[in-house]
Formats: sequence, structure tokens, C-alpha cells
Amino acid sequence: MTGSAASRPHDPDHAPARSLGASATADEFKALFRGHPGGIAVITAFGEHGPVALTASSVSSVSADPPLLIFSVSAISSATPAIAAAESIVVHLLDADDIDVARLGAQSGVDRFADATAWTRLATGEPVFHGVRAWARCAIVSRMDAGSSTVIAAQALQINIERDVEPGHHGNALVYHNRQWHRLGEHSRLD
Repeated sequence: MTGSAASRPHDPDHAPARSLGASATADEFKALFRGHPGGIAVITAFGEHGPVALTASSVSSVSADPPLLIFSVSAISSATPAIAAAESIVVHLLDADDIDVARLGAQSGVDRFADATAWTRLATGEPVFHGVRAWARCAIVSRMDAGSSTVIAAQALQINIERDVEPGHHGNALVYHNRQWHRLGEHSRLD
């Protein structure tokens, strides 16, 4: 056998390029995800010029062992350079009681850390907001450029849960759906 292309196993590194069609437009893609709700988190880091924060709806768990999560940060956020360059960050997982923190992280042009009573620095240096449902101090383990965003994978090192959610209960979940904040509750339960 001479190893012709027809007889070789599929090798993605040597596969011929093929056109899969034109890409969806940005507006089409936004419309697609407008109907897909996401949980709300605020990501914080301590950068070269002080603490930074941004609100994200892209946080997802990836693995329990090791405890890994991923999220993406947009290039247009002023907090992105510091978060993408950080060795460690804090991921605050919010519920509806934390709507003010969610809104603060989503605002542009404001000092998100002006109220010194709302946050503190951990012994390891990362900023953390007081009283949120839960947070995890994480080490960044991987970064990947993805279009106009950076996808970050992080390993949870320390976890603090102020308001736990029992299995099968709705808690007081905060989600972002169709450009609005929503609270999940018993009224939204389907089963």
C-alpha cells in the first residue's frame, strides 16, 4: 500500500480546505442568543492600574475534577486587558439579590470600586464583592482568542458560598434574557 490520500485515515491537519458557506451576520447571531438565557457572574481581577470588574453571562462549568470553568471577555470592555493578563481572578456567581453588583459590572465609564464598603481584597490580592451568593477564586489556566473575545479557562482554588441552593430548588437565580434581567422562581418551574 502506498499510503494514498484515499487509503489514509482522516487527518484534520492535512484535510483539504472546503467552504462551509458564508458566516452568519452579527445581527443574526445576536438574535440567536437573545432567546438563550444565561446565568450572571461578575469577574474581578487586580490589574496594573487597580481593581477591574465586568459582568458576564458566559460562565460555564467544564469539569468537577479538576474544578474548571470557562468564560469569555469582550475586547470592547475596559476590564478585559487586566482580566486576560491576570494569573488569578474571582468569579462571583450572582442571584437576584445581587442585581446591583450585576448592574455595576455591566456599566461603562464608572468606578466600579468607588464604594470601598462594598468590596475588599483577598489575602492573595484579588478584589471580591461582599455578600454575593457565591464566589470562586480561580487560577487562569488557558486563554484563547476567539473573534473579538478571549475565552478563558480557570481552575477554582477557593470557594465561598453565602446562599446555597438546595438540589431541586430554584433559589433566587438571576439570568439575562433578551437584553433584560430576570429572576427565576417557582412561577418559572415547568415540572
